[in-house]
Amino acid sequence: MRISVAADERTGVADAVVEELRRRGHEPLAHGALADGDREDWAWCSEAAARDVAEGRADQAVVCCWTGTGASIAANKVAGIRAALCADAETARGARKWNDSNVLALSLRTTSPALLEEILDGWFEGAPSDDDGDRANVEHVDEIAG
Repeated sequence: MRISVAADERTGVADAVVEELRRRGHEPLAHGALADGDREDWAWCSEAAARDVAEGRADQAVVCCWTGTGASIAANKVAGIRAALCADAETARGARKWNDSNVLALSLRTTSPALLEEILDGWFEGAPSDDDGDRANVEHVDEIAG
């Protein structure tokens, strides 16, 4: 799977996200501090990663900043993006299942390497729900953004 990755600084698990995605067999597309010549600010690099997903250059994205909040806000401004700030595996699993999230937002401050692996396990184990009510909620969120 091709996964766009953005971080506004190379601290915490920023580099580990890219390494872990590669280890799992994914192809990371780097933005921000992870790519030479890219604008590093969280709003710009998170938008770039989200646009990769929205425009079909990537299947999913992982966006990171100090708290993860700004990265998730910026990504969610892109039409068709459902970014979820996840601090644990169950939240990541639920974000994929009930929200059909296509962008994972992480805090560079609070995500340890061990926690990163658990969150990615939950994210990749999760699959969008086929429940009619769950699908209706996701469709409504997309309508709100439109």
